[in-house]
Amino acid sequence: MKRHNEVHRIDAIGWLRAAVLGANDGIISTASLVLGVATAHAAHPNIVLTGIAGLVAGTMSMATGEYVSVHSQADTEKAALSQEQAELNADFHGEHRELTGIYMKRGLDHALAQQVAEKLMAHDALAAHARDELGITSAMTARPLQAALASACSFAIGAALPLAVVMVAPESQVIAWVAVSALVSLAVLGGLAAKTGGAKVLPGVVRVFFWSSLAMGVTAGVGALFGVAA
Repeated sequence: MKRHNEVHRIDAIGWLRAAVLGANDGIISTASLVLGVATAHAAHPNIVLTGIAGLVAGTMSMATGEYVSVHSQADTEKAALSQEQAELNADFHGEHRELTGIYMKRGLDHALAQQVAEKLMAHDALAAHARDELGITSAMTARPLQAALASACSFAIGAALPLAVVMVAPESQVIAWVAVSALVSLAVLGGLAAKTGGAKVLPGVVRVFFWSSLAMGVTAGVGALFGVAA
């Protein structure tokens, strides 16, 4: 008999979220900074310096913010698991009844729900309650270092794109080159992220393109409003 194999993308959700957020933020924030300074009629070396500063500062900020945020989530999960273990130690039978009730709410009759709860708790009581009562699974477990590294690296890669464009573009066309290259890259990134996650590609592309255009347009407008003539 041919085996039925299914491939789901949910295991990738942790690193995918961090990587997409980092790259997306790297492109948008650095391109927006560059456009804001460029529309304010800054000299080309100052535009390059702004891009470099944005890349370095953003990379460190993403790594720090992601680590702190995800570590807080990990601490919360750890505390919840410790509390659940204490409850199992104090009242194992009561926890068995609680798990039975959860399975009954999902459609099992009492006898079957009781049997399932008994079997799962005999195998690993804490894992059963973590998954079905608390909603904590190995695929969703917070990994602070992984998230911080993914965010930092992806931000740096994303931020390097508009910076590279600034360095190679003709000085008189920096604004157009940066805007177009950033929007194209963001659209591609949105499509790849959607495809990797198993979602529809077009909505991902449109969503990223729209909000990115808005972010860069606002920043460029501020630069033009408060800039000075060369």
